[in-house]
Amino acid sequence: MKTCAVIPAAGLGTRLKTSTPKILLSLTPTKTVWSVLRFKLVDLVDHIHVIVSPHSEDLMRRELADDLACGLVSISVQVEPIGMGDAIFQGYSVWSQALQILIVWGDQVFVSSETFKSALQRHAGHDKTIALPLTIVTEPYVEYIFDADLGLTAVKQSREGDRCSAKGLADVGTFVMSVRDLLPAWHAYLKRASWGAQTNEINFLPFLPFLAANGWHIELVHVASSLETRGINTPEDLLFFRCLLM
Repeated sequence: MKTCAVIPAAGLGTRLKTSTPKILLSLTPTKTVWSVLRFKLVDLVDHIHVIVSPHSEDLMRRELADDLACGLVSISVQVEPIGMGDAIFQGYSVWSQALQILIVWGDQVFVSSETFKSALQRHAGHDKTIALPLTIVTEPYVEYIFDADLGLTAVKQSREGDRCSAKGLADVGTFVMSVRDLLPAWHAYLKRASWGAQTNEINFLPFLPFLAANGWHIELVHVASSLETRGINTPEDLLFFRCLLM
């Protein structure tokens, strides 16, 4: 297969005060986060791999039964919630068969199909390449830092106590990455990565400047709407998306 979508969806969203996995949250009477993401991805990728928590595995297998049966979707389990990177690599035995992976966080319901398409086109299956959709936002939750030559040097994360700028470049929870050489690069990163100061997780985003410093090429993809950066983390986020889609 050429492209495998990888969706880390192990988070329950404690701030939402629900035991339902975020990816299965209802947005309208007929739509869930999963159904929206599936609709956008199904014609762009060859396979969709979802990483879930042990708590939600049975429910996810029931909800995705038809897609699992026909081979469109597969599931892996992240036993311990120690970061998005760990979740992604739990599915390595599946997505390693692809040339490239399209990673999208399991609550990024408003990333557009156009952004997915543009990122895949910009990556174009090249080795050691990351297609990185970014947009300018005020008070970014995550901020990407580049040098004068547009080399990615750092990623600041407010959730780990980093101080972000009043306005900066933020991602939309979407990354297209070459599969070849990715696992050894992750292992090399783990040897130097530190645990998050606030989350006590091994963060995935600092892996990107690590790759850039070790010969990987970053293809920037401009995203026009800052709305695409917004995931579902709070009851206010959920209400916001429900109002948009109703």
